[in-house]
Amino acid sequence: MTAKKTANKLGFKTGEAIVYPSHGVGHILAIEEQEVAGFKLELFVISFDKDKMTLRVPTSKAASVGMRKLADGEVVSKALVTLTGRARVKRTMWSRRAQEYEAKINSGDLVSIAEVVRDLHRSDAQPEQSYSERQLYEAALERVISELAAVNRITDTEGRKLVEEALAKSPRGAGKTDAAAASSEDDEVQEEAA
Repeated sequence: MTAKKTANKLGFKTGEAIVYPSHGVGHILAIEEQEVAGFKLELFVISFDKDKMTLRVPTSKAASVGMRKLADGEVVSKALVTLTGRARVKRTMWSRRAQEYEAKINSGDLVSIAEVVRDLHRSDAQPEQSYSERQLYEAALERVISELAAVNRITDTEGRKLVEEALAKSPRGAGKTDAAAASSEDDEVQEEAA
């Protein structure tokens, strides 16, 4: 009985889709009590189907680890608008940018993750990404797609199509043929960001 009260107090219910920052979208399978080291702990049992993983999170730690409900329509719209924007790539060392991208991905914030997708997206006319850029891009892309699909109750394939359409509207997605023009636009963005 206490498990239900606590779960309702935190706003999470069994069967609900949630976002766990470092793993993405999952589903709460159950809320159970377990004894660990002599203490009774109330746990959310969360399933991540894509990773074929089950995670147990103490209900008391759910807020501190950043577990949240799916984004609302306003946040989803803002994320899609972010994807259509111009990439803002800082002129710093790749290792520093990679850390910043990783932090944004693991923040669980849909708009921040969309920024990573926007910044690392390459159209067919642009040079190929490095392995580490591609890994970060794919991780961010999967997070955005899975949350869009869960919020809109569509398949991941339809979610991917939404993201690709938004990216196609961005200045980078248009596939610039004049590399010099694209380069000067990137420089302008850097000056604005600085």
